[in-house]
Order: sequence, then C-alpha cells, then structure tokens
Amino acid sequence: MVAGVALMWGSSFLLIDIGVEHLEPTLVAWLRILFGAATLALVPRARIPVARRDLRPIALLGILWMAVPFVLFAVAQQWIDSSLAGMLNGAVPLFTAVIAAVLVRRAPGGVRIAGLLVGFGGVVAITAPELGGAESTALGVGLILLACLFYGISLNLTGPLQQRNGNLPVIWRAQLTAAVVSAPTGIAGIAGSSFDWGALAAVAVLGALGTALAFVLMGELVSRVGSTAASVTIYFVPVVAIVLGAVFRAETIAAVAVLGTALVLLGAALVSRSRP
Repeated sequence: MVAGVALMWGSSFLLIDIGVEHLEPTLVAWLRILFGAATLALVPRARIPVARRDLRPIALLGILWMAVPFVLFAVAQQWIDSSLAGMLNGAVPLFTAVIAAVLVRRAPGGVRIAGLLVGFGGVVAITAPELGGAESTALGVGLILLACLFYGISLNLTGPLQQRNGNLPVIWRAQLTAAVVSAPTGIAGIAGSSFDWGALAAVAVLGALGTALAFVLMGELVSRVGSTAASVTIYFVPVVAIVLGAVFRAETIAAVAVLGTALVLLGAALVSRSRP
C-alpha cells in the first residue's frame, strides 16, 4: 500500500506534464477532478451520507484543496519540470504546520521550529538553481509554492470533517464541488486544446489513480497501521517524482536541489513527529 500510494501520487507530476502538452491547464485540472469523482463514486464507502452542517465546509474544501491548487500545478508545469514540482510538493507538511500554529495561536515547540527552519532551507536550495532562469520559471516555482500553501490550509480544515464523516465521503463530495466550480474554466480550455489520446489517457490515469484510488488506499493504510506510520508514504512522493522525471522526461536535476529535497523531507519528518 505504501508503494502503491507513493507511486500514484509521485507520478501525478509526470502525468500533468504529459497532459499540458496538448490540453490547456484548466482543462487538465477539470478532467482530473471529473475522473477522480467518477472513480470514487464506484466505492460504496464514499457515498455514505455526511452531516448536513458539514456540507458547506466540505464545499469550501473542494475549492481550496482541489479546484484552485490543481489549476496552479497544471499552469506551473508549463514552465517547470515535473521533478521540480514533485520536490517542492514535499514542503506541504511544512506549510501545514505553519498554518496549524497560526490557527491555534501558539508558537511551535523547539523541535518543530528546527524542522521548519531545515525544511524551508531545503525549499530555498531547491528553488535556487531555477530562480536565475526565465521569469516564467520563477513564476512556475511561485505557483507551486502557492498551491502547497493551499494544501496546508486544506489539511488543517479536513481533519475534523473526516473525523466526523470519514475520509472518502468528505473527499468525494469535495471533488463534486470542485468539478462544478472548475467547469467554466475547464470547458473554456477546450478551445485552446488539441485532442491527443496520450494526453487524455494521462489525465484519466491521473484522476482515477492519483485523485481517487490513492485516497482509498491511504485511508485503508491509516486504518491498519495508524496515521503516524502511514505518513511515511508522503516522504517517498518527491523521490518517485524525481526518478520518473529523469527516466521518462530526461530532466536534469541539480545536485543542490536533491540536497534541498532531503532537507525538506527531514524538516517535514521533524515537524510531523513532534506533533502533540
């Protein structure tokens, strides 16, 4: 399960890269959500009713967790490599910890502060080789980091909702909201896209596996070994993205960026392990 989830989430960046070669980023994001929601609809647990009072927060989650960041990733990957996107995505636990500290209005402990400093130092190391390039490349890096911020906000909001209603029912309904919200820009993106079976297949796999089945497996993994042990999966995602980018896209990865990725994952581990 760990290997399966890491492979599905880690390959997402490569699949986005393939999709945006022929499809507009907004269309890639919308189709991804549609394929994901359609796949989860086949899982009975996802269709379990949720508390009426949680419908609006879940809808908000669909916008912050899916509709907006999915577009940001697709737009950014027009200008940056899939491996770089995967490396930067490893910073999500850092953003999650910062948002959590802001929400509870409590300064992080010593270990968490150390983890944040190490982790964000790694982010600087990852982005340093890219910021000297074209402005579009720097913009792509900025969009990925903005998407990570949205992920950090969403992961703080989703905890109580999933505790009350279950993992899959919340994710599926959030995807339905995201599909509706993203529909206008997704449909508009059809005009600027060119049909290609490979691109469509990549987005279908991205939605069915990375945006649906991976959540099913992750939920099952948490139920078997606990959330702390299951969270180890997240640390393999950038590694998978780096390997796939190098093998299938011949992407060149700077040594300092690899070191930065290691620092980001170390910082994320310190932050996650020190949670009360």
